[in-house]
Amino acid sequence: MTEPRDSQAAPTPPALTTASRGEQPVIDLEVKRSHFLGRAARADSQEEARAFIAQARAAHPDARHHCSAFILAPPGMQPVERSNDDGEPSGTAGQPMLEALRASGLVNTVVVVTRYFGGTLLGTGGLVRAYSEAACRALSAASRVRLVTRHMWDVRVPVAQAGRLEAELRATGPRGGLEVVETIWGPTHAILALSTDSADDGALAELLAAHSQGLAVPEPAGSRIIETPVDS
Repeated sequence: MTEPRDSQAAPTPPALTTASRGEQPVIDLEVKRSHFLGRAARADSQEEARAFIAQARAAHPDARHHCSAFILAPPGMQPVERSNDDGEPSGTAGQPMLEALRASGLVNTVVVVTRYFGGTLLGTGGLVRAYSEAACRALSAASRVRLVTRHMWDVRVPVAQAGRLEAELRATGPRGGLEVVETIWGPTHAILALSTDSADDGALAELLAAHSQGLAVPEPAGSRIIETPVDS
């Protein structure tokens, strides 16, 4: 019989949505012959965000402005938000783009809008609308993933029981949020590496006890973040 567990697990962080890695679509919004080229990208740090902004600047060196915004969500910390008008009148580019990024629900994401001036002044209201729309289109076009926290557990069992226990857990997993990540075989014992969507080991301990006559006990082994594709 397993011993009662009185420790309280920390709550699982909510799943976050971000832009997926790799090349993303570039949108071209034309307003009175000015072209606003927008693209979003994944950025897990300020260094990555600024590198992407520099990349956009290098790709279009003849453009007048490369306005940007990004939101980062470091684990256990308040989100970091930054925006830059890059020479446009204050508040007409970076801030509207940041608001579009907030509205998209994406974090760890940077969006850059490069402007080629078409010869006609748009005014502050026109610039706000153009940069906001270009950012919205770029963010809508971007493929995205959901960042899900999975909690890891090690279960040590005799080799003679490991195969059967693994098969039973794999059969139970889809219904209970449990995944058998791998089984590490030793001469006398095997370690089943498991992951769950909850940091609370109570339900897992009961499941293991039921399938192992109380011999298998989960030991915490940290956590990891996995990415699952989502529709944009």
